[in-house]
Amino acid sequence: MLEMTYSQAINAALREEMRRDSRVFILGEDVGVFGGCFGVTAGLYEEFGPERVLDTPISETAIIGSAVGAAAAGLRPVPEIMFMDFMTVCMDEFFNQAAKMRYMFGGKARVPLTLRTVCGAGLGAAAQHSQSLEAWFVHMPGVKVVMPSTPADAKGLLAASIRDDNPVIFIEHKMLYGISGPVPEGEYTIPLGKADIKREGRDVTVVATSAMVHRALAAAETLAGEGIEVEVVDPRTLVPFDKETLLRSVEKTGRLVIVHEAVKTGGIGGEIAAIVAEEGFDFLDAPIKRVAAPFTPVPFSPPLEAAYIPDENKIIQAIREIV
Repeated sequence: MLEMTYSQAINAALREEMRRDSRVFILGEDVGVFGGCFGVTAGLYEEFGPERVLDTPISETAIIGSAVGAAAAGLRPVPEIMFMDFMTVCMDEFFNQAAKMRYMFGGKARVPLTLRTVCGAGLGAAAQHSQSLEAWFVHMPGVKVVMPSTPADAKGLLAASIRDDNPVIFIEHKMLYGISGPVPEGEYTIPLGKADIKREGRDVTVVATSAMVHRALAAAETLAGEGIEVEVVDPRTLVPFDKETLLRSVEKTGRLVIVHEAVKTGGIGGEIAAIVAEEGFDFLDAPIKRVAAPFTPVPFSPPLEAAYIPDENKIIQAIREIV
């Protein structure tokens, strides 16, 4: 195992996939000479040159539109949208074109496109650079949705995404770029649609996504001192979603708390709760609880932003209410 940051793991996956397959190329704002707004693509321009690491104009529409065309023509583009908030600018290209082409052409057209983008609050970047909008894409048939929480998952899931023949949105949390963890050496992939149990427990299941996985693990550690054993499940991919692992865990613990950073209203937590209500209701010994952001734009003020982001105390409170 190697010790890597989340950012380095993503960089390594991009480098390995570009070495493995000459059809893979990167495009986006400042991804080339500058190495990316968060430094994730550093060094790739020097190795692969301007034909495979393309600095684009500031036009999200052009980035995704050209990536969709390239993918349909047989290449494997990895466009980067610097902040997930900017997806609003290119939704037609992604939602109406990339997501639907394979279906509308009866399977004759493939769109092997992996869209990398950055979500999340915590940097004081305010309402237009801090949102978590994954639920929008979960609601979009034809797109796979990936949200890794660790360096090892980020590398393996990104490689699997790039090799997939369907459009994938790969959502990276900006506050995870600096975290470190063990990463297997060499090439490897993690199948899309396979959840990971980050911590086993018997008293309550906590399903957490992206950066919230780490908050959930911290809460679990605290509660372990009180004799409450929390099982932390990381779905890793929201589409396809690993219902079997979720239901097995809830069957074991009888209780479920769902944690995500996006606002609660219309969030992925509602979908996960519905799965358990429809297919695992008899497993439940207590009401399902959701821990998420309040229904408001992300504040700029540091104290308000800190209050907006779900933390360990809110997760602990939710668990105590049902255990």
